[in-house]
Amino acid sequence: MKSTRGSLRFFSITGATTREVFDGFDGAVVMNLYLMRHGIALPQDDPSVTHDAERPLTSKGVKRMRKAAKGVQQLDIPFDAVLTSPALRARQTAEIVAAALNIEARLEEISGLAPESTVEHLMFGLTRYQDRAHVLLVGHEPLLSDAAAYLLGGKKPANVTIDFKKGALCRIEIDSLPATSPGKLHWLLTAKQLRLLA
Repeated sequence: MKSTRGSLRFFSITGATTREVFDGFDGAVVMNLYLMRHGIALPQDDPSVTHDAERPLTSKGVKRMRKAAKGVQQLDIPFDAVLTSPALRARQTAEIVAAALNIEARLEEISGLAPESTVEHLMFGLTRYQDRAHVLLVGHEPLLSDAAAYLLGGKKPANVTIDFKKGALCRIEIDSLPATSPGKLHWLLTAKQLRLLA
């Protein structure tokens, strides 16, 4: 954690224990996937929008994501890679977080996170990163919820629904890709909770 104050805020907001937060950061090699939905973007029916992939974050979305990114910074997660959907709203979200953490060089676009992608396509793309311990994925709904259900279920999707509101972030720990055993959901933070950590 960046500070004792930030740590106390995190535990207060999530109810997590120290073991739950740091389990997997040291010791046995595991893969931690952090799923984040993009921030608030222009609606599809906005007159300035000609293609869904070109929808940008609104000024409000940018402002809130910058504050949320400061909350992510307080978590002190050693991201090895920041992977984003090619869609503008997700790319902008990923850039804001990467800039706050000073890891812009680790930012990459992957087609597996595009709005029209599938869980199968995403998981196949992630196999190239399975030697990384902490990977941030910035994408869209319903792909993120579907991916979370797959990761938590192991060989078959878990019968769970995770509500990824815009700017939300969760941590799922897995032992391999493709998943052979159920993953572990450590925490899920809304954008508002991330801003409170800032």
